Amino acid sequence: MKSTTRGTLAAVLTGVAAAAGAAAATPAAAARAVPVPVPLQGVEQSLHMELPKLGGEVPLPVPGAPEGPRYVEGRLLPERALPQLPVGAGTPGLDMRTPVPHLLGDDFDHLALDAPASDLRALGPGLNLDAPLTPPDPDNFGLPAPKLPQAGVVTPVLQAVPGADLGLGSGL
Repeated sequence: MKSTTRGTLAAVLTGVAAAAGAAAATPAAAARAVPVPVPLQGVEQSLHMELPKLGGEVPLPVPGAPEGPRYVEGRLLPERALPQLPVGAGTPGLDMRTPVPHLLGDDFDHLALDAPASDLRALGPGLNLDAPLTPPDPDNFGLPAPKLPQAGVVTPVLQAVPGADLGLGSGL
């Protein structure tokens, strides 16, 4: 094999390996929640006692695409003049393990709380408006008739199913 062929082959293999490595690593923007550890190991060693083990997750909000305006027969302005903005995120998570004095006997010396991050769906408030005129009326020579203006607020929506586990045992 010539040296130019070997160099080309090495460059191609290096590019393929770099692409495979980049595809295997997940970017931070694709993560739904960021883990937040609370390092207490140094304090444990300096105080010579067992401290709680804490960790959490902070969700990253992800904005969605709003629904476009919908035209309704009999109205001059479209429905939902200001559309609701969907946002997907999550509730913060918590993972805690802590020692407790032997309150309930020798078998119960640790308390554990696990509240994982759960999905959260939200829609921001929206606005409905209608003009103070009706559509053109053929019986009125094509002129619109006056009417009372209409305005309404579309209420925000929040949906989540949080949960938690609490445990008491030996050496959790």
